[in-house]
Amino acid sequence: MRGSLAVRDALVRSRTRWISVVRALLRQHGYRLRSGAAESFIGRREELGLAAELQAEIEPLVRAMRRVNEQLAALEQRIETMAQDDEVVERLRTAPGVGPLTALSFVATLDEVERFDHAHQVESSLGLVPREWSAGEQQQRGKITKQGSGRMRALLVGAAWRILRRQEVVGSKLRHWAERIATRRGKRVAVVALARRLAGMLYALWRDASVYDETRVGQRQHAAALTV
Repeated sequence: MRGSLAVRDALVRSRTRWISVVRALLRQHGYRLRSGAAESFIGRREELGLAAELQAEIEPLVRAMRRVNEQLAALEQRIETMAQDDEVVERLRTAPGVGPLTALSFVATLDEVERFDHAHQVESSLGLVPREWSAGEQQQRGKITKQGSGRMRALLVGAAWRILRRQEVVGSKLRHWAERIATRRGKRVAVVALARRLAGMLYALWRDASVYDETRVGQRQHAAALTV
């Protein structure tokens, strides 16, 4: 499991670097590429009608991206199969915004749920808690620590964005909770707070051998003061 996730991560990082290079070249020549997912980058590039010289210049990277996209598609199918064969992963996938990749990565990152006594330890190990220090008699909080697995943290943040952007009934309580934080503190703070809460929820689902239940979602407020 860890090997497949590590290979996928390496492929995604390579594709991201190539996309950055192509974007920079396009900007130098006055082209603006519409936003979209990395998987659609090649198609969006083809919409621009590039000059032949520029097209030839970026073609080696485009060919490399096509091959990587094929490899990623095959790898993600393998990850989906692994997810279906893992009882813990299937339970974690019942949480809103959490797909097979996020669930598998969570299991691989924590390794054994018994290593943690409570949700806050999980949130801390993933770098989703704010730094704290004393200034006089006051306890100050800063940006999140960002310790631990950056990949897992990014996946949880991605899951949080999915909850905020979609309007499905499942996850609506979490979305409303995060929206209240966004009103007071801004969306970036709300997304990190929601990612932190998701980490604690996934830990609880794993520990208790349970599935996500929207009716049991409370109004936990401890992440409202989180800053990024």
